[in-house]
Amino acid sequence: MSVEKTPVENLTEEQAAAELAFLAAEIASNDVLYHGKDQPEISDADYDALKRRNDAIEKRFPQLVRADSPSIKVGAAPLATFAPITHSRPMLSLDNTFSDEDVRDFVASVYRFLGLLPDGSIAFTAEPKIDGLSMSIRYEQGRLVNAATRGDGTTGENVTENIKTIKEIPNRLPDGVPDVVEVRGEVYMSKSDFLALNEKMAAEGKQTYVNPRNTAAGSLRQLDAKVTASRNLKFFAYAWGEMSAMPADTQMGMVEAFRTWGFPVNPLMKRLTSVEDIIAHYTEIGLKRPDLDYEIDGVVYKVDRLDLQARLGFRSRSPRWATAHKFPAEQAFTKVEKIDIQVGRTGALTPVARLTPITVGGVVVTNATLHNEDYIKGLGNSGERIRDDGHDIRIGDTVIVQRAGDVIPQVLDVVLEKRPADAVPYEFPKTCPVCGSHAVRDINEKSGKIDAVRRCTGGFVCRAQAVEHLKHFVSRNAYDIEGLGAKQIDFFFEAEDPALAIRTAPEIFTLKRRQETSLAKLENIDGFGRVSVKKLFDAIDERRAIALNRFIYALGIRHVGETTAKLLARAYGTYAAFEAGMKGAASFSGEAWAELNSIDGIGEVVARAIVEFYKEPRNLDVIGRLLEEVTPEAAEAPVASDSVVAGKTVVFTGSLEKMTRDEAKAMAERLGAKVSGSVSKKTDLVVAGPGAGSKLDKAREFGVEVIDEDQWLERVKA
Repeated sequence: MSVEKTPVENLTEEQAAAELAFLAAEIASNDVLYHGKDQPEISDADYDALKRRNDAIEKRFPQLVRADSPSIKVGAAPLATFAPITHSRPMLSLDNTFSDEDVRDFVASVYRFLGLLPDGSIAFTAEPKIDGLSMSIRYEQGRLVNAATRGDGTTGENVTENIKTIKEIPNRLPDGVPDVVEVRGEVYMSKSDFLALNEKMAAEGKQTYVNPRNTAAGSLRQLDAKVTASRNLKFFAYAWGEMSAMPADTQMGMVEAFRTWGFPVNPLMKRLTSVEDIIAHYTEIGLKRPDLDYEIDGVVYKVDRLDLQARLGFRSRSPRWATAHKFPAEQAFTKVEKIDIQVGRTGALTPVARLTPITVGGVVVTNATLHNEDYIKGLGNSGERIRDDGHDIRIGDTVIVQRAGDVIPQVLDVVLEKRPADAVPYEFPKTCPVCGSHAVRDINEKSGKIDAVRRCTGGFVCRAQAVEHLKHFVSRNAYDIEGLGAKQIDFFFEAEDPALAIRTAPEIFTLKRRQETSLAKLENIDGFGRVSVKKLFDAIDERRAIALNRFIYALGIRHVGETTAKLLARAYGTYAAFEAGMKGAASFSGEAWAELNSIDGIGEVVARAIVEFYKEPRNLDVIGRLLEEVTPEAAEAPVASDSVVAGKTVVFTGSLEKMTRDEAKAMAERLGAKVSGSVSKKTDLVVAGPGAGSKLDKAREFGVEVIDEDQWLERVKA
């Protein structure tokens, strides 16, 4: 058997389609002979040549990829991940509420942001929160063109072919729909289908699945779409991404439009106006929860009017106009077999209870967090008793374990009646169990309170901190280097040969050079190979340029999470400016310190932690060596680059009469401005309302332009 010799780049579309049909049939036939009958008729080399030819043609003619293509069947070259799809609009997560009081606060915050009295004039929708996999499905001219998972909110996995196997999702929409439609919702597996699947797996002597949610996610990520089709997945539509035209002006109206287009929508969704009715509906859904044939973990509330949603806007990771009211955590009883201490990348000593395995909410739990040594003693952050009589937690105790969604399980309380007679109070270590350095609880200079967390003082000499820092550095929202996960980091850190060892971040990027001159070749080590090593080096090289916010987050500065890193990147623009600012603030005073603290969303605790990080010579040494290998890219220009205030630093002070302060800040940020909480020489504009005080005085002192609210609205044409 030989492969067609016409070069792929010379094929016409007609020739390519014919050859893809031939290749699909030929490869399928040989799959049956090889996998089914153990009677191969062609060599492995000829078979591989057929596959390579098919892949090359599909790459040049992606519109010709067939439903029976060998590239999406088991037997094709395994894919580490699905191809990425960048969402036209981010898929953000929701804030959570856990009590009736939280719900009242959420509703009040909506009225407060909009500057309205809480008079029941704003309607909210309330619907079950499906415990499934978030999905965005795009249609153009009524035809399904792609589907993607949420991923990191910006980029998801392309699971288009698998989504097409879900019967409840239409491949074509009815006439008259907008030209571009992105319907978003949840893919899930029903409880009955999950139980049936597990019964089948058990009957075949195979491992059963843990829960419907994970099973649905795994089913959707199958390389063979036929496997996905066999799992009978389902879908509920409840949101949208890009829309070329809006079929309704309310949340309820949009969901009703989805229903008329052929999408399943949840029948328990209601439109309500009072907090009492919202909470009552939550209770009603909770009572129905055991009888529903799908898993839910709460109720989602959204402001109904879309114009109000637009005014409310978004925080960095979630909308202001929606929240998820979670159901109470599920609980179970088990025994504490021992208590281990884990050391994190910041040196925090975290106690973990090793438990007799117990199923909580369909998941087997063997570990649970004990938070800190005071929690073990039964004390809260201020020394108050957190259990009825302040009793402690001991090895051998029977305890109540609580699990809520994906939150790490925790030991909630102790059943004192079952405490063994020989159980003794747990002695929390005063030295690091990894490196032996002193472990201390710092005193907060500002409040005078002792820190709840005991930390190892070993710094970079502590293996646990160094290893955890590397794992953080390559984590998904930091450098995200494919092929360099926790297991590989452990291997490289323990390697004794200098050509293999990685103990600081810069050494990740020198690994390839060290390997080129070494006799200890990575490809000769078990678990690696020539292909995997090349992929690893390529993945490392792909990350030599990285977004500024991801670079800052990857540094592992205490208190600096993804959101804070984005705020810092936007405020300083370049890494050079950021580092200079942090060094300039070393005395915790002066203009640089004031500028850092003026960033909306950065408090003094966070600011101090960042500056302390940059005062440490060892940190600067690591960063310096890292910058010899990588380039943090300048932060993206403001989204509203055509706005007259884009890129400018704006301060709002005094009372605003036509909008709330929060609404004004949100408006400025939508227009690409930077909102600051204090006035400095770098402030471009101060919007002053009645009652403006020291900030107005400072603006005049620095010669900053000052305008009133009406002038602001005129300037931005609001």
